[in-house]
Amino acid sequence: MTTNSRLSVSDDARAAFELLHPEVRRWVHDQGWASLRDIQVRSIHEIRGSLTADVLVSASTAAGKTEAAFLPALSAVAEDGGDGLGILYVAPLKALINDQFGRLETLCDRLGLPLVRWHGDAPDAPKQRIAAKPRRGIALITPESIEALLCRRPGVASALLGRARFVIVDEIHAFLAGPRGLHLASLIRRIEGLSSNPARRIGLSATLGDLDAACAWLRPADPDRVRVVKSSQASGAELRLQVRGYVEPAKLGDDQGEEDRSAIQDVAGHLMATLRNRNALVFAGSRQRVEYLSDLLRERCEEERVPNEFFAHHGNLSKHLREELEARLKDGQLPTTAVCTSTLELGIDIGTVEAVAQVGAPRSLASLRQRLGRSGRRPGKPAVLRLYVIENELDGDPDPLDELRPEIVRAVAALRLLGQGFIEAPKSAGGLGSAMLHQVLSVICERGGARAESIHRTLCGPGPFAGVPVPLFADLLRGMGAPEAALLEQAPDGTLMLGRVGERLTAGRDFYAMFESPEEWRLVAAGKSLGTLPVSEPLLVGNLLVFGGRRWAIRGVDDAAKVVTVEPHKGGRPPRFGGASGEPVDDRLVAEMLAVFRDEDVPTWLDDGARQLLAQGRAAFRRLRLNEGSVVHRGEDVHLLTWRGSRANSLLAVILGAADLRTWAHDFGVVVSRAEPAALVRTVGELQAQGPPDLEALAADTGALATAKYDGLLAPAVLRRFWAMAMQDVVDGLRRDLGRLALGRDAAQPP
Repeated sequence: MTTNSRLSVSDDARAAFELLHPEVRRWVHDQGWASLRDIQVRSIHEIRGSLTADVLVSASTAAGKTEAAFLPALSAVAEDGGDGLGILYVAPLKALINDQFGRLETLCDRLGLPLVRWHGDAPDAPKQRIAAKPRRGIALITPESIEALLCRRPGVASALLGRARFVIVDEIHAFLAGPRGLHLASLIRRIEGLSSNPARRIGLSATLGDLDAACAWLRPADPDRVRVVKSSQASGAELRLQVRGYVEPAKLGDDQGEEDRSAIQDVAGHLMATLRNRNALVFAGSRQRVEYLSDLLRERCEEERVPNEFFAHHGNLSKHLREELEARLKDGQLPTTAVCTSTLELGIDIGTVEAVAQVGAPRSLASLRQRLGRSGRRPGKPAVLRLYVIENELDGDPDPLDELRPEIVRAVAALRLLGQGFIEAPKSAGGLGSAMLHQVLSVICERGGARAESIHRTLCGPGPFAGVPVPLFADLLRGMGAPEAALLEQAPDGTLMLGRVGERLTAGRDFYAMFESPEEWRLVAAGKSLGTLPVSEPLLVGNLLVFGGRRWAIRGVDDAAKVVTVEPHKGGRPPRFGGASGEPVDDRLVAEMLAVFRDEDVPTWLDDGARQLLAQGRAAFRRLRLNEGSVVHRGEDVHLLTWRGSRANSLLAVILGAADLRTWAHDFGVVVSRAEPAALVRTVGELQAQGPPDLEALAADTGALATAKYDGLLAPAVLRRFWAMAMQDVVDGLRRDLGRLALGRDAAQPP
C-alpha cells in the first residue's frame, strides 16, 4: 500500500508511515486520519529505528500517545515469529485496560495477534488459551496480575513474560513514587531476569515533572539509553479559568430555627446553574464530600422537577455502578456530571467533557494537570476549569493561620505554577521496607525456596532497592525469620523457605497488591473513643494534634492496634484551617504561596469572593510582618513559618518534639504551644548548630512509622532504618530552614 494522500506529506511523516506494517497502515487509512500526529511520527522513528533503545513518550492528554507506542510496537511484533507475548502493556487501572482493549481490538484482529485483558475482572477463557499455548500477542495487565502470575503460575509467567519484545507502562507518572511504583519496578526487573533477550521499555505520560527521574525509573541500569519523545505541539485548547471564593460560617443556623446554610450548599447551587445539560467532572475530594455534594445536586434536580444528571463516582462504589456511569459519560447521549474523588483522574476514555471543576485548592500540580486534561479535547472547544475555594469565617480573635487565608493563596499559587509548566518531581519513596519484605516473600513463593544471596541478586541490582545496603537487607531477613514473625524458615543447607505466617500471607489474593487505603486510627481520651482519622505522618508522644475543633496532647501510640491515646491540651483554640492532611504539599508550591503573599497582582480569573479572600490574606501577611520574619506569637502559640512543604514540616515537628517542645505541623510551618518566642528561637539555633539530626534515634521515640501495607511486619529497628532512609532528602534543606528561623524575629504583635 502506498502512503495515503490524506496523510501529512512532510518527509518525516511519510517516512514514519512507511515504517509501519502494511496492515497497520491500512488501519490508519480506515480511521480517516488526516495526518499522523507529531508525537506519533517521532515515536515511530525512535521505536522502529532502533532494536534496543527504550523510549519515554511525554505529551498532553489526548495527543495520541497510545497509538504513538502501539503502532510501531505492533508493527515490530507482527513481523516477528516465536512464542511468548510480544507486548506487555501495564496500566494502573482495570478501567484503563478495558478502554485500551476496545481501542486495539480491531487492529490486533487485522494483524492476527491475540489481545488479552489480564486482570481479576477480565474473562478467563482468553487468558487460559494463551497460557496453554503461548504465542506472539498482547497482554493488557495490572501489576497485581503480574504478581499473581509469578507467584501462582511461575512456569506460565516464564513462557509468556520472558519472551516479550516490549513492556509498555502507561501513566508512568503514577508509578514514579510510592509502594505501587516500587512494586512494578521490582516486577519489571524480575521479568527481565526471565529472559535472555530483555524487552524494550516504553513509558507513556501526560504528566511528568522530571523527565530524568522517569528515565531512571524506566531503565535504572542505563537511563541514558532512554530516548525522550516530547511533543513539540501544544494541545491548542483555549483555557477558560475561574476561581470562586466562599466563606464557611463559624456557626450554622441560629437559635430561632433558621435553616443551616453552608458554603458547600452555595457551591452546589453554582454547579447546578453552570453544569446542567453538560458533560462534566467535579473533583470533590473525600468520599464523604462526594456523596454529600452529589446528594445536594440530586435534591436540587428533584426540587426543579428535572431529570438528575449528577452522580457519585468513587472507589467504594460497586464495579457495576462505576462502569454504568463511565459508559453514560462516554456515550454522550445524556448530559452527565460525575462527582468524583480521584477515580476519574487517570486516562480512561470517558468521551467529551466540557468542563472540569474542583472543590478545594489543589495540593498537587500533577493531579491538577491530569484533571484539566479531561476538558477541551474536541477541536475548537476550550478547556474549562473552575476551582471552588472555601475559607472559614473569621471571628473576633482569629488564629493567624485563618487570617492568612491559605486555601485561596494556595489555589492562586497552583494556577501560577500550572502556567509555568511546573509538575512535582518524585520524592524519596516511603514504604521501601514494606515493598522489599513483600518482594522477598514473592521471590521465595515463585521459586519454592531461595538462598539469601540469590534473592539479593534478584532484587537489589539497579532498580528500586539498589540503595538498600547489604547489612540492612540481612537484618530484614533475620527479622522475617524471627520466631515471633514466622515469615521465613531456613533449611539446613541455607535455603530460605516460607514460614507459617509467610505461607498464610502469600496464599491470599490480597498479597498481590502493594497498595491499600490509608488506615484509620482511633483516638481515645479517658477511655472513650473520639472518632477516627487517617495518619500518614509520624506521631511523637507529647506532641499535639487537632481533631474535632480541639487540641489534644498525644499520650500514647499503639501501632499494633492503631490507637492514639490523647488528653485535652489547654493551649487555646486551634485554627479552623485544617493544616496538613492527606496528600502532601510540595516545597515548590509552598514557595509560590509565599510569592503570592508578597505580590500585589490580582488575577482576572478570581471572582469577587476570591478577590476579597486574597486581599484579606495579603493584608494579614503584611500586618504580621511576615515579609520581614518567620516567627509569629499569638496567645500561647508561636508559629514557625518555614515556607516548606508537608514532609519538611512533619520532620521538624518531630525534631522539636524531641527537644521537649509541644508542636504540630501544617502545610507551611509548625505551631509550638506554650513557648516563649526568644527561647524558642535560641533552641532552634542550637538544633541547627548540632548538625544533621540522628534520624534513627528520633525514630526510636516516634510512633506511627508503619504507614505502608507491610511495614507492621518489619522488625522495629529495621522499620526505623528504612524511615530514616526515606527522610534523608528532607534533612539538608531542613538544616537551612533552622538557620533561617534562628535569625527570624518575633513578628507577632501587630503595630
